[in-house]
Amino acid sequence: MKLVTKLGFGLAVTSFIVFIGCSQAQPTYSEESLGLRKVDLYSESSVIPDKTEYNETAPSTGGKTLDRAFQDAPPMIPHSVDGMLPITVDNNQCVGCHAPEVAPSLGALPYPQSHMINFRPDTSLAADGKITKNGKEIDNTSSEKLADVSIKKLASLSGARFNCSQCHAPQSKGQLVENTFQPDYTTEDGAKKSDWSGSKLTEGLDTLLDK
Repeated sequence: MKLVTKLGFGLAVTSFIVFIGCSQAQPTYSEESLGLRKVDLYSESSVIPDKTEYNETAPSTGGKTLDRAFQDAPPMIPHSVDGMLPITVDNNQCVGCHAPEVAPSLGALPYPQSHMINFRPDTSLAADGKITKNGKEIDNTSSEKLADVSIKKLASLSGARFNCSQCHAPQSKGQLVENTFQPDYTTEDGAKKSDWSGSKLTEGLDTLLDK
């Protein structure tokens, strides 16, 4: 009988604690405050976002360029890309103007040295399962000393960089939300030019450099 009484008392106390906990005032949020558009969740059909207007300026006609979002950020495309997408390894119209040997004469921005470096070692897998990197047979693809990794300077665009639109997007007018971010450029011309070149490309990398 005492056991039953103790169990009943314990359940009563637990229920009271749960009731008190649930009765505490909890913060509430309106539907209008949950999203970026500040409307209730049932007004989807009435929400009209800002119209996005892409720059229709033709390449090499001196379109206005936006400042880089931050130091060394990929620059946005200041001209129309109609007819240029999708970009493939065999059809990349960007290099026709942005290759370093032709860009200055066209008034275009040449792709930087970082795009002419191959950070990937030549890797192959033999029929017997042996892995070869840069002509050297290895047992494991991982190496704490990165002994099997090399950096090769190329004369043209690296194959790993062929997909320009992976990092570079066309400029457009229209803003979904307010952007108050203020970049702090580390170079005087950081808003228009990248500083990631020369020795900075391999700074801090413990690798073999094949020139």
